[in-house]
Amino acid sequence: MTETKPTSPATAERPATDKPQRESLLANLLLNIVIPTVILTKLSGDDWLGTKWAIVVALAFPLAYGARDLMRSGKVNFFSALGVISILLTGGISLLELDAKYIAIKEAAIPGLLGVATVASLYTPWPLVKTLLYNDRVLDTGKIAEALAGKGNESAFERTLRQASWMIAGSFFLSSTLNYILAKVLLQSPPGTEAFNAELGKMTALSFPVIALPATVILMLVLFFLFRRIGKLTGLKLEEIVTQQ
Repeated sequence: MTETKPTSPATAERPATDKPQRESLLANLLLNIVIPTVILTKLSGDDWLGTKWAIVVALAFPLAYGARDLMRSGKVNFFSALGVISILLTGGISLLELDAKYIAIKEAAIPGLLGVATVASLYTPWPLVKTLLYNDRVLDTGKIAEALAGKGNESAFERTLRQASWMIAGSFFLSSTLNYILAKVLLQSPPGTEAFNAELGKMTALSFPVIALPATVILMLVLFFLFRRIGKLTGLKLEEIVTQQ
């Protein structure tokens, strides 16, 4: 007779897989771009929310989304935190009715600082490229390190990481330039007016196709470059180096 071991409640309730929840692209676009754009462009009139409340309500959506991401991950994500700070700065500048040039400077400064940080991190034990691309969530770093050591290609791989870092920094500097140009071109009306809110909404809407999309394409090209170089230096195939989800 086979003995059946009892299952504890904790074991019974534990899901078969404990995978982290994937981010919803639709929710990301709706909460960070679509809803704020609609509020700023359509609801800023005195018959609706008014200029100040429209800014508060519009920015509350991406702010709540960023705060939720911070709480869900259980740790401070540098990029999420930076996004929250950026939203707060935009709201503060707009509500205080400061000159629109400060928004343009802020829009350029944040990705610009990320580019500088990416380059500076090359001179530390924690290059930013490892946080973004070369990590255990994306690649089987243990297997890659073992294969690199076996072929004596550690130095060549370090050069590859430096090249990838400069490419990533270039994407941040490109975003910085495009951010500044977009803000300077669109934000022409005095802050505190319905026209200014509409321009701010238009800038939010255009930020994805004009800025985020090119930066994402560059990041994907960097990832392709990294995969290709890892394959050559280790002799491993793509399916062998990518982390199995």
